[in-house]
Amino acid sequence: MVEGVLVWLSLIIGLSALLTIIARFVKQPPIIAYLLAGVLAGPLFFNIIKAGDASQIQAFAHIGVAFLLYIVGLSLDLKVLKELGKISVFAGIIVIFFTAGIGLLIALGLGFQSTTALYIAVALSFSSTVVVVKILSDKKEIDTLHGRIALGILIIEDFIAAIALMTIPIINNGSSILLIFKELGLIIGLIILIFVAAIFILNKLLHYLARSQETLFLFGVAYALLLAVLFEWLGFSLEIGALIAGISLASSKYTLELGGKIKPLRDFFVVLFFVYFGSQLIGSLSISLIKQALLFSLFIVIGKPIIVMSILRIFGYKKRTNFLAGISLAQISEFSLIIMLLGFSLGIISQEVMSLVVLISIITIGLSSYTIHYSHVLFNKLSKVISIFEREEEAKAKESFKIILFGYHRLGYRILQELKEIKIPFVVVDYNPKVILALEKESVNCIYGDAADKELLEELNLDKAELIISTIPDLNSNLTIQEKLNEINSKASFIATSEQPRDALELYKKGVDYVIIPQHLGGYFASNLIKNFRLNKKKYTEKGKQHLKELDKAKSSSAYDN
Repeated sequence: MVEGVLVWLSLIIGLSALLTIIARFVKQPPIIAYLLAGVLAGPLFFNIIKAGDASQIQAFAHIGVAFLLYIVGLSLDLKVLKELGKISVFAGIIVIFFTAGIGLLIALGLGFQSTTALYIAVALSFSSTVVVVKILSDKKEIDTLHGRIALGILIIEDFIAAIALMTIPIINNGSSILLIFKELGLIIGLIILIFVAAIFILNKLLHYLARSQETLFLFGVAYALLLAVLFEWLGFSLEIGALIAGISLASSKYTLELGGKIKPLRDFFVVLFFVYFGSQLIGSLSISLIKQALLFSLFIVIGKPIIVMSILRIFGYKKRTNFLAGISLAQISEFSLIIMLLGFSLGIISQEVMSLVVLISIITIGLSSYTIHYSHVLFNKLSKVISIFEREEEAKAKESFKIILFGYHRLGYRILQELKEIKIPFVVVDYNPKVILALEKESVNCIYGDAADKELLEELNLDKAELIISTIPDLNSNLTIQEKLNEINSKASFIATSEQPRDALELYKKGVDYVIIPQHLGGYFASNLIKNFRLNKKKYTEKGKQHLKELDKAKSSSAYDN
């Protein structure tokens, strides 16, 4: 028996590794590779996972879910809700409400029973934090305005998904309202007790345990599994226990270290979790099942972005921000699969519905990987069509400026100080509304907007500018500015910024006058210090004190911290 487990486990991991390499080549996230590995390993193809192995791999899948939710819980610090702002909170709740509502109507219209339709609707309402964060990070767009909005909505969805995981088993018991409230009271009381223990006992214990990396790792694993087993024993689910374990430690200063230590273990079991789901494509794929999957996928890929764009329009964001944020959320989540696994374990949903959701996840995650990757190209092609997702505003006469600075944070702060000294009319363009408000308080000419928005560039009177500076390292934004300058035959000097030498070469080829590469400039500055100061400690110390004064001055700026 042990040898059999080792054989199919080795084959599954090997197949997953091979498909991950292929997925990376075709710009797909690893999740797709794991799901496809499960499909290939399941009864439809190689039949590596036989009927007798299903319970074993399902056990591995549950452990994977426990570790996944534990890591998710570690990132769900309740203090984060205060920092997200009303936009993310409001948008997150409304997106879930409308997506689930429309998804429920579609499921009922397709003939699903009400309980099954409700599970499908809930599964459709969450987007994948893992996929979105991975792709936006690769594109260096996590800190953009649309990236922050999308991430805020995802965090709210994760919180609501966590609540759903807690309440589903309780409601499913078919108990009376009184008994349901009693069980909810029990779980809430237990959670409060765990949080109190975490604040007054565990934080101090972690401080002691952190002296040994191995001890901290073992404690983190043991704590997650013990709470998972406790909640399972009390009649809830082990997934809830693992999630609560993570959330209870989320405010600890050792959160990142704990997550980093456990992440490799989580990754191994999560592979088996997604493989298990892929293997649930049992039996022939009927035309009816494929049509249903395509219909639901079409709703997620097109309908959900429209819902997000409509909500963001209410808050007055431009259509470019609305489109990029909306298209980032056009897939279903790993939470969707966990909820379906819970429903399947409770005997509520059938094997066929599991197959349906697996197909939806493969289709939506696969498509959204490409739509997010090519989001800027798609926006340029669809710009006129999606104009309805931008508020009509009265045309404002734009003042002309000799110097335009795109991007305030980091390099922009230091450049702004020099621009104030030379007293030439200038304006700062930034996509962060907090920065704009802070600059307005300091009486600095500023405009809210995204450098890659062609319509914004139309309004900036670039033909009157003589110097344009972009501290934004995004290649697409800088190329858009340069293309606009070429289009209007501008004589202005353009200084761009790039973090990659290959991107800098691309910008030079397009006609940019000078490209700032921060790490190169840092290297030049450090080498000049060494050349001039040599082994003179006093000079280094004096230079350090001067630098400290500049940092203190920068820190005191209300705009710099935003």
